[in-house]
Amino acid sequence: MSRIIAVENLTLDGVMQAPGRVDEDLRGGFRHGGWAHRYNDPVQARVLGEHMATHQGALLFGRRTYADFYGFWPHQTDNPVCEVLDKTEKFVASRTLTEPLPWQNSTLLPGDAVRTVVELQREQPDRDLVVLGSGNLLQTLMRQDLVDEYLLMIHPILVGSGRRLFEGTDLGDLRLTACVPTTTGVVIATYQRK
Repeated sequence: MSRIIAVENLTLDGVMQAPGRVDEDLRGGFRHGGWAHRYNDPVQARVLGEHMATHQGALLFGRRTYADFYGFWPHQTDNPVCEVLDKTEKFVASRTLTEPLPWQNSTLLPGDAVRTVVELQREQPDRDLVVLGSGNLLQTLMRQDLVDEYLLMIHPILVGSGRRLFEGTDLGDLRLTACVPTTTGVVIATYQRK
C-alpha cells in the first residue's frame, strides 16, 4: 500500500488554520490568518524542494484546501511551484464536489474518505500520497491510523485559538527522523509512526 505523508504548517501551539492568507479560513471567527509567510526562508524552500523530489507521488486534498489551492496556484506564472502542482496528480476527497474537477490532473474520490483513500492506496502501492493542509481529511485519516509520516513546519508563533492538527486524535508514539531549524526560527520536523 502507498504511504500517506502529511505536510503541515503549525504554530507553536499546534494551530494549522489559515497559514497562507488573512482571509484563507475564517471559520470560528479566526482572525490570525496569514501567520506563516513571514517565516519563509531559503532553508525551508530547500527542505520542501528536497521532500518534493524524494516523495514523488500524488497529492491528496480535502475539498476546502483543493479549492483554495486551485484559486491561487494556477494563476502564479512566475513561481516554479505552480508548474509542479499543475503537473502533479491530485486526488480530492469530497462528498459534495462533482467531476470534472477544474484543475488539470485532478480526480475526485467521492463518498467515504477512509474507504476511497484506502482503495487508492491499494491501487497505487508504489506512490506516496502527500496531504497538504486539508485538516478535516487529515484528522479523519489520523483517527484510522492511516498517516505514516508527518513533515511539520513548526513556526515560532502562538496564536491562542484556531483549528489544531492534533485535536481529538490519539496517535501514540512517533519517531523523529529529521529535524532542521531555519534562519527564521521554524523547526522542520519529520516524524514517522513507530
